[in-house]
Amino acid sequence: MRVPAHSVCTAIRDDIVAGVHERGARLAEEALARRYGVSRVPVREALRTLEAEGFVVTRRHAGACVAEPTGQEAADLLEMRLLLEPLGAARAAQRRTEAHLKVLRGLVRLGRERADSGGEELRSLAAWFHETLAQACGSPALTAALTQLRYKIAWMYGVPDPADPVEAWDEHGAIVDAVARGDADRARALAALHTERVTAAQRVRAPKRPVNTSGVRH
Repeated sequence: MRVPAHSVCTAIRDDIVAGVHERGARLAEEALARRYGVSRVPVREALRTLEAEGFVVTRRHAGACVAEPTGQEAADLLEMRLLLEPLGAARAAQRRTEAHLKVLRGLVRLGRERADSGGEELRSLAAWFHETLAQACGSPALTAALTQLRYKIAWMYGVPDPADPVEAWDEHGAIVDAVARGDADRARALAALHTERVTAAQRVRAPKRPVNTSGVRH
């Protein structure tokens, strides 16, 4: 059975974000095919997709390698998120479906119940929340951009636990309430405040090492 290239792409991307494939490391098709139990064809297709997304670069005499983003590129991603997350929330208020609302409300309920647990479970719930909110915006292009931003920021900065998980999930809940009422302006404003708080924490934490600082302007 042929494994779809998008499944291989997801697996390689997840491993890049997790640091399994380190920045600058060569991505040999044969080795990747063995690792993921597939032929080289879906691996080759996946690497092309990941190169288009910015996770992979092709180097002369080396072939496909994990990209090495500069500090400026890492900072730019945070700036982009400050612009796009509020836009996504505003669009979700205008275009969400009842199915989206049901999932978002369920995630807020779970997040509030488990806010004291911390760790991977809470991070997974938060990721699911933001993924669903992005899908609710009704724009495939915007959803794709937000998804790639989350992956790249997690890759470069990691995913820190919020200082106050209860407050974080209260903010999520307020965004969902605005989305449910169709109040685009309030959804945008609340998402902007939430994104600013998260971004400030990630700036303090600084990018995961190593980051190529040659592109940082002083």
